[in-house]
Amino acid sequence: MTRPKVAILRTSPATVLADYHRLLNLADYQSVLDRTVETALKINISWHHFYPACSTTPWQLDGVVRAMLADGYDRDRIHACHNRTVVVSARRGERGNKHLPVVQAHGLRNIHLYDGEEWINIHDAIGDLSDKLLVLNQVYPKGFSIPKRFIGENILHLPTVKTHVFTTMTGAMKNAFGGLLNERRHWTHPVIHETLVDLLMIQRRIHKGLFVAMDGTFAGDGPGPRCMIPHVKNVILASADPVAIDAVAARIMGFSPLDDVKCIRIAHEMGLGCGDPREIEIVGDADAAEENWHFTGPYRKMTFAARMQHKIYWGRLKRPIEWSLKTWLAPWAYLASIVYHDWFWMPFIGRGRVNDILKSDWGRLFAQWEDVSPDENGWPDIGGAPAQSASAAR
Repeated sequence: MTRPKVAILRTSPATVLADYHRLLNLADYQSVLDRTVETALKINISWHHFYPACSTTPWQLDGVVRAMLADGYDRDRIHACHNRTVVVSARRGERGNKHLPVVQAHGLRNIHLYDGEEWINIHDAIGDLSDKLLVLNQVYPKGFSIPKRFIGENILHLPTVKTHVFTTMTGAMKNAFGGLLNERRHWTHPVIHETLVDLLMIQRRIHKGLFVAMDGTFAGDGPGPRCMIPHVKNVILASADPVAIDAVAARIMGFSPLDDVKCIRIAHEMGLGCGDPREIEIVGDADAAEENWHFTGPYRKMTFAARMQHKIYWGRLKRPIEWSLKTWLAPWAYLASIVYHDWFWMPFIGRGRVNDILKSDWGRLFAQWEDVSPDENGWPDIGGAPAQSASAAR
């Protein structure tokens, strides 16, 4: 049996574009992504603010697009792809995280799945596979819909390396969550791990090709996907196996993939991918995959919002409150999240962390993105002065 392959490289701003090109080919992406069909670049926006490690980086998106164009993929068959949530604005996020300038510079179409796109009933989309889903039929007894355009397309996920208060870590498997489920997807939080496995089954049925390019130039530890402590880690990863790349990322962060991340274990046991690092072929800078960053994880120092979410979905508040999130009363929770994260946590806690990270090489590149130009390898000049505060972080 052929072992699944995960490519990993160390990188820097001066070499990141060439490194992404090499990374994708080390992971054999051209054998996975069919040139004759559309490829959706599934951008991750976990917050409409720039916050390091939270969302797809502009150099990640730029490096992937440049690699595909250099390897002969048709520009007209590549598009950026966004979902939205009730608490995060994809429109604001693509500007705040500097995705839109990359999309526009390469002349790509920019698809927002909630803007004029047709959605199709899951039973019509996947047929008899719908009978094999672990939990989604129980969560949505009347069924649910997925974007029709996904059927027959390639998808290339663009997650980052970070922790998550619901799933310990989040990466390739979780990146499908927003794209495949509509704004009622919070209904799945009590069974989030099984949901991610169901979504992986759906992806393997509907997509022509499935691939992941994960950015770990920044990595986030703590109560993610937003309120994290960001670290500069200078690695990038790629694989055609979402389970395997999540397993490698989890192990680097310091977790046991099969013991600490339930969705990885379930997917591994069901044969949907490989979650055991011992069975994964590492190519590229193999020693980088042996690092242990000793992340503390998302549960040791949870924010107030994260603690309340845990109590509502799994704790003593589940019976009195969780039902309300499936009714017209749900907007109270959305408003509470926005008030806490956007009006309190970011201005009073997060902004200082952002300003600190903007002094790093990657932070300076982000802050001065519109004013610096790359060569064929990356950005040899990212500007002389460390970035100062807020305009770059907005």
